[in-house]
Amino acid sequence: MSLLRRLLRSTKGKVALAVLLGTLAFQVWLTLAAPGKIAPGIEEDRRRVDVLVTLAFPPERFHIQKLQEHGRVSGTSGNSVQLRGVNRAALTSVARPYWVVEVAPLEQGG
Repeated sequence: MSLLRRLLRSTKGKVALAVLLGTLAFQVWLTLAAPGKIAPGIEEDRRRVDVLVTLAFPPERFHIQKLQEHGRVSGTSGNSVQLRGVNRAALTSVARPYWVVEVAPLEQGG
C-alpha cells in the first residue's frame, strides 16, 4: 500500500496510472463493443462462415494480414474485405479492433 501511496504523490506516477487506466478502459470498451458490430443473419448452424468485414477506411496490408489470422481473404472492395472460412467462435475477435465497423454475412456468390 505504501508503494501505491508513493506512486500517487509523484507526477510521473499519476501519469503512469492515468495511462494504465486509460488503456484498460479502451480494452474493455473494445471487448464490449465487438458483439454489436456483428450483423444478424450470420448462419448459426454452421461452424465456419463467410463474412464481409467493413472497415472505417480502405484496408491496407496490415489490416489484411490481421484478418488473415481468422480466415482466408478472398477480395476487397472499397472499405470492405471478404473473409471466408471464419470460425463462428472467432467472430467477436474479428469485430474487436477499433477499425472494424461491421461484420456481416457474405452474400453467396459474393
